[in-house]
Amino acid sequence: MAKLRVGFIGYGHLGKFLVEKLRELPDEFEVMRIWNRSVGEPGVQGLETLNAENLNDIDLVVEVAHPKIIADYGEMILEHCDLFAGSPTCFANQELLEKLRNLSLMHARRLLVPSGALWGANDIQKMADIGSLKGLTVTMIKHPTSFKLGSPLFEINEQAKLKEIEETVLYEGSVRGLCPLAPNNVNTMAGGALAAHNLGFDKVKAKLISDPKMTDWHVVEVRVEGDDGFEVITRRNNPAKPGAVTGQLTYYSFLSSIKESKYKPSGIQLC
Repeated sequence: MAKLRVGFIGYGHLGKFLVEKLRELPDEFEVMRIWNRSVGEPGVQGLETLNAENLNDIDLVVEVAHPKIIADYGEMILEHCDLFAGSPTCFANQELLEKLRNLSLMHARRLLVPSGALWGANDIQKMADIGSLKGLTVTMIKHPTSFKLGSPLFEINEQAKLKEIEETVLYEGSVRGLCPLAPNNVNTMAGGALAAHNLGFDKVKAKLISDPKMTDWHVVEVRVEGDDGFEVITRRNNPAKPGAVTGQLTYYSFLSSIKESKYKPSGIQLC
């Protein structure tokens, strides 16, 4: 199989990790371009150069920046190559989701969504495919300094930072309602809503907890409900220091998803 030519949007901690790891596999991947909001590092281009001409020699664009990137550039990217959406909270916008889904099928492109920190994503999707998935609840627990939030959650979390032991429930409700308030923090929940496609962003439940005791971990709890009382509950403790937006093992989950993406069909695909 020919090597995959990759472009990256986003060159923070996760982007740098992924670029470094793909460059260690020169027979499989070639990093063609790196785009970032801020420039200055060698080989990094500004977003103003993210255009059709610079996409012509790329097979896959990996977005690990911000959900607004998918909204602003997703259509153009899918006209030229496959798109790996590392910020799927953007798909809480149903109009955007439908537009990019249709474009991916029209152009025979892959719109790839990484499972990230969502344990059991493929099993959830299989249940959704046959209609046996009746409920999905995703709970995320992090240290208060690991959140990047919009109002009013920002103000609630600022109060949570003053507590030494007590946890604070920042949000409990639909994933669709949460995504615009915490676009960088709840991609796992958005991935869950896409996997649980028979429920979607409105019926998948989200609970976001700020806990000062979480100095070593990001925790993701998943509760799956099916027919006749079927239930699966998982708890994923991911090593992460206070202030880290993404847990350590999720970096490797993203890397595996990029490798797996080569074998997916067109359309929206979880990987």
